[in-house]
Amino acid sequence: MSTPEVLGPTLDVLADLAGSDRALEFAVGTGRVALPLAARGIPVSGVELSVPMLDRLRAKDGADALDLVEGDMARTRVDGEFTLVYLVYNTITNLLEQDEQVACFVNAARHLVPGGFFLIEVFVPDLQRLPPGETARPFHLSADHLGFDSYDLVNSRLTSHHYRPGRGTVVESHHRYAWPAEYDLMARIAGLEPHARWAGWDRSEFTADSRSHVSVWRRPT
Repeated sequence: MSTPEVLGPTLDVLADLAGSDRALEFAVGTGRVALPLAARGIPVSGVELSVPMLDRLRAKDGADALDLVEGDMARTRVDGEFTLVYLVYNTITNLLEQDEQVACFVNAARHLVPGGFFLIEVFVPDLQRLPPGETARPFHLSADHLGFDSYDLVNSRLTSHHYRPGRGTVVESHHRYAWPAEYDLMARIAGLEPHARWAGWDRSEFTADSRSHVSVWRRPT
C-alpha cells in the first residue's frame, strides 16, 4: 500500500486538488498518505481517534511537519480552513451509523474554503455478485490469509473476516456500506456539489462494473 506504484497516483490526485494550499486528512492513521504528501510541499493536518496510531506517526521522520489533532473525524474541528479535506481507503465505512457519516461530510464542509474539495476513496458494495440467498463473499484467498465479507443487508453493514492459518488468528472489522448515490446525498446535505467520480486514482471512468470509487465534491464559491 505504500509502494510508489500504489501511492504515487493517490498523491498526484491529492496534490492537484490541494495545489499549494492546506490539506486535511481525516483518520490520518500512521501517516501512509500524509507524510509523502507533506514531503511534496503541501501543508498537511491530520485528525486521528487512535492514540497508539498517533504515537507511531509522531515517531516517524517528517512528522514534525504535520499538524496532528486527536479526535473524531465526524466532529473534531481543526483550526483554520483548507483547500482539500480527504478520507482514503474505505475509512468512511468505519462510521457505523448513517448519521455519523452525514456528520463527517458536514464536518469536512465546514473546514473548506469556498471552492475547496472533499474527497473519499471507498469500495462499491459487492451485492450484485452475491448468489441468491447468500450473504458472504471471499475477497482474498491465499495460503497465509483467507478473507471474507459477510453482509447484513437490512442494516447496510458488513463484517470483514480475516483468518491466518499459520497463526491461527481471526480478526474482524465492522463497516457501514453505502452506494455512490447515498454519498452524493450526504454531500448535498453538507452543502457540497459533485465535482468528479473515478473508478480509481488513475482517474479512469466510473462504470457499473467498478469495484470502488474516488469521489470528489466541492464547496460552492
